[in-house]
Amino acid sequence: MRVETVDLDDWPGRGLSDEELDVAYNVRRKAGPELFERHMGRYRAESARAVDGLPGHPGIVYDEASGERLDVWGAGGPDLRPAFVFLHGGYWMALSRHESSFMARALHGQGVATVVPDYTLAPEATLEEIVRQVRAAVAWVHRHGRGHGLDPDRIVVGGSSAGGHLTGMTMVGGWQAPLGLPEDVVKAAMPFSGLFDLRPLTRVYVNQVVGLDLPRAAALSPALLPAPRRCPAVIAVAEHDGAGFLAQSRRFAPHWDAAGPLVVPDRDHFDVVLDLADPGSAVFRALLALIGPRH
Repeated sequence: MRVETVDLDDWPGRGLSDEELDVAYNVRRKAGPELFERHMGRYRAESARAVDGLPGHPGIVYDEASGERLDVWGAGGPDLRPAFVFLHGGYWMALSRHESSFMARALHGQGVATVVPDYTLAPEATLEEIVRQVRAAVAWVHRHGRGHGLDPDRIVVGGSSAGGHLTGMTMVGGWQAPLGLPEDVVKAAMPFSGLFDLRPLTRVYVNQVVGLDLPRAAALSPALLPAPRRCPAVIAVAEHDGAGFLAQSRRFAPHWDAAGPLVVPDRDHFDVVLDLADPGSAVFRALLALIGPRH
């Protein structure tokens, strides 16, 4: 991954103390243990309800090298459906596809299929390997989607938190051609509470697990990577998100030439993405607008 010329020692928040950076990026501490567990319970329960009885193809190995799997939900019928590929969060070291399909039923009702990949969690995998895997998941949808009711020419990627970062790493250029993919394989994107410049994380608790230095953090930062084609995108973030996540979304949206960011009122870092399960919500409507006509 090639990084545009940047000063590695000049990044947003560099002048903050380690404690101030932790406050900005430790959203689990901000939520507190009781609220955090309640949110995780909602992820699990709403995902289980969303896929109960829904047509699908769970547990498909999409990457032979790692053996990682994905689930396809809400496909079927005579017509190919647009694919919303959702990349879960968890600071690259937690959660799975099983807590991450809560939007599948609502999207199915609108003629859209949901694809939810797993990826190997840190520290078992490096962040470079995690990025490789999620790109391989997009490649799988493009190459094999037709056989599972997916339209390979209508792939939209989204994700929350660390998944927002991974979404950004599918938005940038330079990785598509080596995988034999068209540059516009990702037609649109919707990162939630994403991390687009990873340099601040080199001084945050999560780095004890992901182990980044400044050059690697820069090389894995969507805000610093070439993007010759800028796909349509909605950069979403919660009103009550961590200060670091709010700042990152506010910087990345104009960098990407996107309107926004879409700041969702009365939501925090963990529940904002659950609005994707609500057809009446602003984020659900924004996602459908990105996907475009379904028929």
